[in-house]
Amino acid sequence: MSFNLKKSQLAPLTWNALFWIILLFTAISAIAKSFLQEPETRHYYYYQLVRPESIIISKILYNSLFMILITAVGLLMYMVLLGNPVQDLPFFLLDVALGSIGFASALTLISAIAAKAQNSGTLMAVLGFPIVLPMIMLLIKVAKNAIDGLARSQSQDELLILGAVNAIIFVVSLLLFPFLWKS
Repeated sequence: MSFNLKKSQLAPLTWNALFWIILLFTAISAIAKSFLQEPETRHYYYYQLVRPESIIISKILYNSLFMILITAVGLLMYMVLLGNPVQDLPFFLLDVALGSIGFASALTLISAIAAKAQNSGTLMAVLGFPIVLPMIMLLIKVAKNAIDGLARSQSQDELLILGAVNAIIFVVSLLLFPFLWKS
């Protein structure tokens, strides 16, 4: 697609959907390793050293920053190769940042759950999609409005919902992770 742009321009709707699908799979690949790569002995060391809330907060913050960095590089490459149909770039970047933080928060907790199971790679994908799917639907809708250059007030409810979902995932992670950590 990137080399045939002169012949056929990618439709903005396709551009948007493809971007979020790429971002979702990038997030799953990058954040799945959050708890899965660490050896069990390191978990015992952390268990004696710090509280579980500190571990999950630090993992979420690290994964959020990492996801924002990956997203920024990916978006830059995506725009260079496939063009930039976005009319309201600051609003689109806000949507991308909320999406990156949401993906990182949700997938960090799911990675912790999957690390406790035997078939962790499969469990990560199975648990991740139902949780992230409603979020990605909202992200695509807000991004479409930014691409079309519509008024920001038309996406205000979706942005509030995204912010609330991110906050709920963070609070649930704080509440559930200590029980998971002790098991």
